[in-house]
Amino acid sequence: MITVHRFRQGERYFAVDGGSASVHELDDIAYDVLGVWLELEGIGANGQENSLGRGEPKPRGNSISLGDVLDGCQGLFAKYGEEEVKDAASDLMGLVEAGLLFHDDAYVQDWAQDGGVGYSLKALCLNVSHDCNLRCRYCFAGTGNFGGDRLNMPASVAQGAIDFLLANSEGRERVEVDFFGGEPLLNLPVVKTTVEYATSRAESMGKEIRFTLTTNGMLLDEETADYLDRTMFNIVLSLDGRRVVNDRLRIAPRGVKVYDTVLPRLKHMAKLRQERQYYVRGTYTAYNKDFFEDVRHLVEVGFDRVSVEPVVANPREPYALKLEDLEELFHQYDRLADYYVKMQQAGAGFEFYHFNLSLLEGQCLSKRLTGCGAGSEYLAITPNGDIYPCHQFVGQAEYLMGNIRDGQLSEGLREIFQTSHVLSKDECRKCWARFFCSGGCHANAVSVNNDIKQPDGLSCALLKKRLECSIYIQGCL
Repeated sequence: MITVHRFRQGERYFAVDGGSASVHELDDIAYDVLGVWLELEGIGANGQENSLGRGEPKPRGNSISLGDVLDGCQGLFAKYGEEEVKDAASDLMGLVEAGLLFHDDAYVQDWAQDGGVGYSLKALCLNVSHDCNLRCRYCFAGTGNFGGDRLNMPASVAQGAIDFLLANSEGRERVEVDFFGGEPLLNLPVVKTTVEYATSRAESMGKEIRFTLTTNGMLLDEETADYLDRTMFNIVLSLDGRRVVNDRLRIAPRGVKVYDTVLPRLKHMAKLRQERQYYVRGTYTAYNKDFFEDVRHLVEVGFDRVSVEPVVANPREPYALKLEDLEELFHQYDRLADYYVKMQQAGAGFEFYHFNLSLLEGQCLSKRLTGCGAGSEYLAITPNGDIYPCHQFVGQAEYLMGNIRDGQLSEGLREIFQTSHVLSKDECRKCWARFFCSGGCHANAVSVNNDIKQPDGLSCALLKKRLECSIYIQGCL
């Protein structure tokens, strides 16, 4: 499929070639010439600029010549000058001939025909606690228990999960374990014994395990923070932003507000990390569509690695985001991109997770097509040992893949997830961003459309806007 997307961000002009995943910064002349070219190709002057990605790109018939383009650009001669337009058109044709514009992605079909992503595990999410000391109102996990009993994972299940990971990660020297919940610090003893057991077992097999833990900070005393700093490769700290925003939905039992309790603890944890990985991870909802202010607040109180992401919720919930919110949300990303550039140029830069984009050292083909690998390379384990495609599917009986105690997986489900990549999703196949977003979140697709191969339109629109901002930032810095 051939797709080309052109867009303006700030005072800069860009084009993204979907087939080759090439990114080009243009001047205003080339931008307008490309608009004419897209019309001639039958794609439309804006490519797939529609925020919901509903444009219908058409296969290029290789019949468009430089002369055809120049004939269509007659109206631009008076605006820019004939020679300038001819030069721009010639430069664009050079990109086409180099396979960097209007490029077909047929070359990736061999990957799919060869079986796509393999079955070798790369990571497990251990839900070490199906309990939580908060009652966040937007929690996809039902305030921690995933719709079931409130319980902790015994050490035997955790160690069995480690054995399962190591036994099924053939060909991988490094694997990952995420401690999740609920609140995993409610089961800190098992976290500690699991880290010790996993490290020893991995070393005996010539492998390395990297650990991540997500916490709301309520139990993050200095001793625990020191332990996590020593043992975790990455730490995710949950905080939504400004006090009024955080304490509206992130509350303790009986409605107790938590911002003032957790902020100093999270700041202490972040300070310990220095150059080691961590993120403050927040959620924005319909109650804080001005989420740029929350990102700025988190930076101003001292966090230099931030991720603030849209809530995924039943549309009937009052805090749910809707398609009509997109214009305002796009505006917030515009503000955030300009702020990000300003801070970087002033030497006070910070990381915003969704603006991390490498144009020189991109992801491998497998990663570009499959994303996180949920249900195939990545699995989630519950306290009783049940196996699910990822933590967001936990409790959904139709996605139960097996139990760690018998080590058997539903190969039918695993094959469904293995083959649900961008080449098998109709909306993804015709999207310019397909090799950057990797098809979106499976759980979001099921939550919104009840179909793993039908991505959530709202999430797609926001992801593409973040990608535009990321490209713009690359052009500015």
